[in-house]
Amino acid sequence: MSTTSEQLADLSATTLLRFATAGSVDDGKSTLVGRLLHDSKSVLADQLEAVEAASLSRGQDAPDLALLTDGLRAEREQGITIDVAYRYFATSRRRFILADTPGHVQYTRNMVTGASTAELAVVLVDARNGVVEQTRRHAAVAALLRVPHVVLAVNKMDLVDYQESVFARIAEEFTTYASELGVPEITAIPISALAGDNVVEPSANMDWYGGPTVLEHLETVPVSHDLTACHARFPVQYVIRPQTAEHPDYRGYAGQIAAGAFRVGERVTVLPSGRTSTISAIDALGESVDIAWAPQSVTIRLADDIDISRGDLIAPAADAPATTQDVVATVCHVADQPLSVGQRVLLKHTTRTVKAIVKDIPSRLTLDDLSQHPAPGQLVANDIGRVVVRTAEPLALDTYADSRRTGSFLLIDPSDGTTLAAGMAGDSFASARAVVVQDDEDGWDF
Repeated sequence: MSTTSEQLADLSATTLLRFATAGSVDDGKSTLVGRLLHDSKSVLADQLEAVEAASLSRGQDAPDLALLTDGLRAEREQGITIDVAYRYFATSRRRFILADTPGHVQYTRNMVTGASTAELAVVLVDARNGVVEQTRRHAAVAALLRVPHVVLAVNKMDLVDYQESVFARIAEEFTTYASELGVPEITAIPISALAGDNVVEPSANMDWYGGPTVLEHLETVPVSHDLTACHARFPVQYVIRPQTAEHPDYRGYAGQIAAGAFRVGERVTVLPSGRTSTISAIDALGESVDIAWAPQSVTIRLADDIDISRGDLIAPAADAPATTQDVVATVCHVADQPLSVGQRVLLKHTTRTVKAIVKDIPSRLTLDDLSQHPAPGQLVANDIGRVVVRTAEPLALDTYADSRRTGSFLLIDPSDGTTLAAGMAGDSFASARAVVVQDDEDGWDF
């Protein structure tokens, strides 16, 4: 079995879209997601019956569609989203994995989790309140995580009499701010999640709007990737050596291709050793193939016997990343315990985990105005800041701007395995919007 470059190009256009929702408390994120699931016929009968029963018990006449995603007891009691709720649904045009993320400031780290793998972020705004601080925070997080598409959903238009002027003002303010952050594509849509206006079906109340509904945009937004143009990266997860009578000399390196494509006959470099060889065979699903691409799980065989183990990285010899022991990155702190200068941590990058020490925390970011406050000394839960980490062993690390997969890493507490921070190597934003300001007594809580 073999696959040509033309077939690879055809397969590079995925039919799966990962997207996340974000916004302030009570902006209607869970209601929007519930409306998407309900109106796209993606809700099972027993799920809808459970929601209807729960809504009646709370004295509501109509089903509260937010309950389709707010699954925790505390979420239902308080009427807010606390945890990230993942849901899968599909239409005839595309499959979706969505992450409904919390709106509270103290759950900013949850939005980071939900948006880290998203190709699109839906940021909701209450039409009555307009762009608020949390809206700017979520736009900044989306930009920081290099989410390529952002949808501004101006919700509750029914409560402002469906006025075009209200929508236009909010859309202009948000678009200006997000563009300064370097967000490449912004689409504004006026909706009413509760009434269903412009969610799945076009609204009869806003004939002045001629753009797509939320679902139509989700179904048609381009998420194709030219995999042949990506930096090809293959983190080794497992070395296969059966040493049986049938396969006495078989030595294969198994794992998931993180980015790009690999071909039989291609010259590759193994990092961090720097040794080179040629791909002699690629095995996928029990068959030999001529080419494989991300995110396939395959076994690569090399022409030369090289000491390779879990955590090593195979890359094209002509496009191999540089190795380093000094990692400069932006991190989102997700643990309750702080991250301090001098702290010893484990750094997990793809399949490789190494010992490291936090050498410096040059600044902490205030997402309200994108200012960098210098030398905070430590980062606490939900903080985003710049760090310098020294690793005990070299890492083959790309910049996050070049590869979200191989430019990201985790900092882990070596004592109990707690994830401390999610890191992104290289520059923070696509633009140079953030500025450094002097420390002040107000602190950096956001």
